[in-house]
Amino acid sequence: MEDTTRRRSSVLGTRKASVDHHAADADLAKLGYTSELPRSLSMLSVLGLSFAIMAVPYGLSTTMYITLTDGQSVTILWGWVLVSLISLSIAASLAEICAVYPTAGGVYYWSAMMATKDWAKIASWVTGWMNLVGNWTVTLSINFGGAQLILSAISIWNEEWVASAWQTVLTFWCVMLICFLVNAFGSAYLDLINKVCIFWTAGSVIIILITVLSMSDHKRSGEFVFAHYDASASGWPAGWAFFVGLLQAAYTLTGYGLVASMCEEVQNPAREVPKAMVMSVGAAGVTGVVYLIPILFVLPDVDYLLHAASGQPIGLVFKQATGSAGGGFGLLFLILGIMFFAGTGALTAASRCTYAFARDGAIPGSRWFGTTNKRLGIPLWGLVLSTVVDCLLGLIYFGSTAAFNSFTGVATICLSCGYGLPILVSVLRGRRMVKHSTFSLGKFGYAINCVCLAWICLAIVIFCMPVSLPVTASSMNYASVVFAGFAGISIGWYFIRGRKDFTGPPVVQDAEPTIAGLAVQDDEKALGHDAESPPPTSKVG
Repeated sequence: MEDTTRRRSSVLGTRKASVDHHAADADLAKLGYTSELPRSLSMLSVLGLSFAIMAVPYGLSTTMYITLTDGQSVTILWGWVLVSLISLSIAASLAEICAVYPTAGGVYYWSAMMATKDWAKIASWVTGWMNLVGNWTVTLSINFGGAQLILSAISIWNEEWVASAWQTVLTFWCVMLICFLVNAFGSAYLDLINKVCIFWTAGSVIIILITVLSMSDHKRSGEFVFAHYDASASGWPAGWAFFVGLLQAAYTLTGYGLVASMCEEVQNPAREVPKAMVMSVGAAGVTGVVYLIPILFVLPDVDYLLHAASGQPIGLVFKQATGSAGGGFGLLFLILGIMFFAGTGALTAASRCTYAFARDGAIPGSRWFGTTNKRLGIPLWGLVLSTVVDCLLGLIYFGSTAAFNSFTGVATICLSCGYGLPILVSVLRGRRMVKHSTFSLGKFGYAINCVCLAWICLAIVIFCMPVSLPVTASSMNYASVVFAGFAGISIGWYFIRGRKDFTGPPVVQDAEPTIAGLAVQDDEKALGHDAESPPPTSKVG
């Protein structure tokens, strides 16, 4: 009897996967595309990918110098809480749209479909380029910061040692190569890798929490942890320094929207991807608080950390807390593990974003970059382009030691703009295009959307600011320069090719969408058929 029950459960599980798979392909066809990528990812995997890209302990660790300069405890902890709540609003706004238009095009496709027919082309072009550059630069910043963090491990034993520019760039290229190889030849294991990331991150935070609190001989007061504010090292007015310091939290909490690029590899994307977006931000917010409070309780002298020769103080925090270089490196190793999950996941999302945008002719060389490799089951040329662009941008470090700050700034700005544009279009159209969303924000939709847009406008300004004053050529935040450079490429390519050949997503605009996933038949109904009956089929149209 048990064998029969187990066999029936297996049959029903396989049938449900088949139903979801065919329904998702049918929905994708209705949105104008043919499914070319294997639907091998689960909701837990997408949640893991989003969580991996945000890489909370890693992102907060590599950017800690920003908040130590611009406000210390209040900026670190309460800035994190503030940005987490705002990011949750943005994630919910995007999830509402994603439930209606679940394609790998993500925000670029959403802007086109929600805009009027006259504005759809330019809306999709601008949003697409913002999102593409954001995907590239967030991958760049994750892996470049990882290279700096790897080299900073040496300074745990020799605090005077400083990596040269060429050592940093070569290490960065090695990190990029590892992430490329995992994506190119380990795509079959991405589902497992994304799931492992959740447990590695959670385990790392718990280990770090217990270790630093139990081993440290030096403890800060609760007043310091929750109420200390000192922005004197920044050179900015005290109030403004708090906002400049929000780059730490905003940069860390950017990856949730990137998982929209994986919609065509999920069995039921209209349901699972929106859930993963919102849940990942909620989980990231809680993880950040649990990670930051112990760090603040054992924080060494701030001047000592700000003058770290490597520019990465987290290793010294761990060393001081554990009382040994070996203990400090052991905790740093956990953070480095999170970094490799993040770098791999970010490059995965960037390659899918590149593929989806190139598929509609918006990138030079689209006939290569908009294709998939049948043998590997991935958009190989999109992966190659993303890797090469990031490796070339890493050369900026030879001219600016503050390159990492620039990379984080431009990634945050571009992704924020890419997220904001479809939300803006939705608001301008009276939210008519999302009224049937299965992930509806209801009567609070307008208010939530407007809060998101106000934050994004502020973010564009503050994240172009240098961390501290006065500014030199080497310490300048070049986020605005990188942003302007890609904007120039985008505009130039639009007039060269896009104005004539780019038409945007291949579906007629101005049509009000019905409920997403109409091809999806009710699961209970589909699974209620006799076990010997063939599974129901889906039709397009």
